[in-house]
Amino acid sequence: MRNPGSNPGMAAWESRLAERQSTATSPTGDVRAHPERRGPALSDLEFPGCYARPMTPAEYEELEGRVEYFDWQAGIAFMAREPAHAPHEGPRERLGQLLQTIAHVRGSPILCLGETEIRYTDPNTGGNHSAHPDQAVYLDPRAREGAGSLYLAARGEPKPDVLLEVDSTTDVRRNRLRRYREWEFPEVWVDVPDACAPSRRGMRSGLRIYLLEAGRYALAEESRAFPTWRAAEIHRGLNERVLSAETTKVLTRVGRALGEREGTGPEDDPLLREQRAEARAEARAEDRAAFVRALFTSRGVAVPASFPSRIERSLLAGVSAEEIVSAATTAESVPDFLSRLADPGS
Repeated sequence: MRNPGSNPGMAAWESRLAERQSTATSPTGDVRAHPERRGPALSDLEFPGCYARPMTPAEYEELEGRVEYFDWQAGIAFMAREPAHAPHEGPRERLGQLLQTIAHVRGSPILCLGETEIRYTDPNTGGNHSAHPDQAVYLDPRAREGAGSLYLAARGEPKPDVLLEVDSTTDVRRNRLRRYREWEFPEVWVDVPDACAPSRRGMRSGLRIYLLEAGRYALAEESRAFPTWRAAEIHRGLNERVLSAETTKVLTRVGRALGEREGTGPEDDPLLREQRAEARAEARAEDRAAFVRALFTSRGVAVPASFPSRIERSLLAGVSAEEIVSAATTAESVPDFLSRLADPGS
């Protein structure tokens, strides 16, 4: 990643950038004084933890580095000074895992796009601005069906139910959060990880939930998109190295709350439905084995301590109760009993 001090011409370019910013707004910051720059102005934003880099749209499209924000009209990219690291990547990836558990319990899938680009086209100037949240979450994956682009359009498309920003190297509240409000994203989570990057040491860890209310973000203790999920519980789940029993209970609770709201449940999830069917079959096999053991004992037939094995439980679960009673009342031994079940005509 380029460092601002490694470019001999950077100081001169930054001087030109400051001059451009000073003319982008009036002394009071009123963009109406300059209609050609109507819309988000660079001087409105601060990007701690980033450096500004001149960049053409073509260079931006090909770039693989960490761009926090890109102003297409000004040709300026704000790049994270620090590389991707575990404190940032861990919570971002963990959210997808947490939501997978919630989706199983709810009985319908949840879509996580991961780190993606949001692109906003100013209706007045036609200029573009791009931001990169760490996760974009849709409670209904069908909202993205038919999307023809690789990025999210901030105008004219269904918005994610939740955006996640992991605030480990930059201060989202001083830049992108303002844009998300202007672009009317309904819910944003900003998590300061328990383990922060060196540049953010001293920051208090925790998660804040911002809900859009009447055009402004209001802090909330509980998610609106995920009913009953509280900010402290989300933060704990995002920062655990190993999923705890307490967090698992929370995810189950949230999944059930979503299911009750939508009329779905674990039986609607293919994986849980299969697992529950297997559990019921296992319990049925154990009940049948206990019956056979008691019947053989009453008849004086010896029953090995290893009965039933896994294969024998599968056999007991796959036949009718009548077949088990018939074989158990006539068989002279457990092997004889099992052979009669495997071949009812014998």
